Amino acid sequence: MQETGRNPTARQVPEMQQPDPGIVIGDDGLARPVWAATDPLMRDYYDTEWGVPVRDEQGLFERISLEAFQAGLSWATILRKRPAFREAFDGFEPDVIAQYDDDKIERLMSDAGIVRNRAKILAAITNANATIRLRDHTGLVEFVWSFQPAETPRPRTFAEIPTKSPESLALSKALRKEGFAFVGPTTMYALMEAIGIVDTHLLGSHRRGTSGVWPE
Repeated sequence: MQETGRNPTARQVPEMQQPDPGIVIGDDGLARPVWAATDPLMRDYYDTEWGVPVRDEQGLFERISLEAFQAGLSWATILRKRPAFREAFDGFEPDVIAQYDDDKIERLMSDAGIVRNRAKILAAITNANATIRLRDHTGLVEFVWSFQPAETPRPRTFAEIPTKSPESLALSKALRKEGFAFVGPTTMYALMEAIGIVDTHLLGSHRRGTSGVWPE
């Protein structure tokens, strides 16, 4: 997964400005949503990675894979297990994962460091093969980014953040047509948020508009 450093353009909330609902001002003076305000791991992920554009195949494939494993679980759980996932899944290299056999699947099923869900493991293999096939056409990155909407949400509160959109529904259908699995519209909207296709940072957040895709 593509890693990025702290964005130097991150905006601090002026001292006398009242933050939008759902925003917490950290001890560093920066405004973050509640979900990213306390857990150091989630806070670092929010500050340095969430919403930053991912435009390389391996990084995007990893995000699709982890979003699938996250279904029914919290993202914090997946984030804590990400180092183990990367080791178990050979750095999420599609060409390697596409060759996984029954022995490898059983080893993954016995690996307590990851989410041991056979259907999701099989989906990762299925999606690796689909990613390879897409290279003959647009490629995974161009394919996914082609579903970027004309506008992005401008939420003031967590309740105003959509959980899916016409574009995530279209992306879900298109990926399924290409042979991908575990790519429902809600999961794909979460992916679009995570990789910068849409900007759902709250308007009062220090990260709002910092992706370079949706400048304020």
